[in-house]
Amino acid sequence: MNYIQYIIIGVVLLIILLAVLKANKKDASLDLNRLVELLGGKENIIDTKSNLSRFIVTLNDVSKANKEGIHNLGAKGVVEIDNQLKIILGPESKQLKKYIDDLK
Repeated sequence: MNYIQYIIIGVVLLIILLAVLKANKKDASLDLNRLVELLGGKENIIDTKSNLSRFIVTLNDVSKANKEGIHNLGAKGVVEIDNQLKIILGPESKQLKKYIDDLK
């Protein structure tokens, strides 16, 4: 009898976990859209690179980028060098590169 209760609890927890993961995916894509806006829009983005936890983006006009907004969105750091921004994002950097590449 106890085994059935454990199985039911396990199934319910699995359903909750899947719902949370699906909700986070939707939020992540919204954050990626917002990040593209904070970079000055897709027209401002020339090139992207992903290196471990860093996302490196080359911009037409770096002054159009909102570095404070990027930081507030969850970046651990933003460094500007010439017309590039190096953004420390964590494991999301690869996902962001793919997202921006798909936009172009």
